Amino acid sequence: MARCVRWYGSGPRHLLVLLCSFALTAYAMVRLFAVRPLSVAIWFVGAAILHDLILLPLYSLADLSAHSVLRHRSGPVPQMPWINSLRVPSFLSGVLLVVWFPLILDRAVPYRGDTRLPEGVYLGRWLAITGVLFGASALACALTLRHVRRAARADEECLPPGPDGRP
Repeated sequence: MARCVRWYGSGPRHLLVLLCSFALTAYAMVRLFAVRPLSVAIWFVGAAILHDLILLPLYSLADLSAHSVLRHRSGPVPQMPWINSLRVPSFLSGVLLVVWFPLILDRAVPYRGDTRLPEGVYLGRWLAITGVLFGASALACALTLRHVRRAARADEECLPPGPDGRP
């Protein structure tokens, strides 16, 4: 086991899961390329260009902006990784938007026979889901911050007083 960790960097279970994911990806690629090889190749190249040249700079800029605007000032309370409370709901909301954007932006051919919903409901529902995601993330961040502050106070109470009488 130690030799595997030294050679690979992690345990054998991680290696097995990684190999299974590569096998599943290879199977999907073989199946996709067997049906429409040119369309799949164009889609992959387009997705790589769109991500690397447009989306990566945009969300990197958004992340840096959030860090600079909302930077945590140092104080007696330990810092926590609050930026993930913005990253996770933003990512999930963005994935929903990318997958469902024709319906959300009313750019799709009507789906009434398939979904039995009118065309105008998707934007409101996406905004509601995004609001719930950010609300749940804010609640989780607040609970984590409360736990961190309580732990910091408990640590202060356990410290012996210093020369000036404070812990």
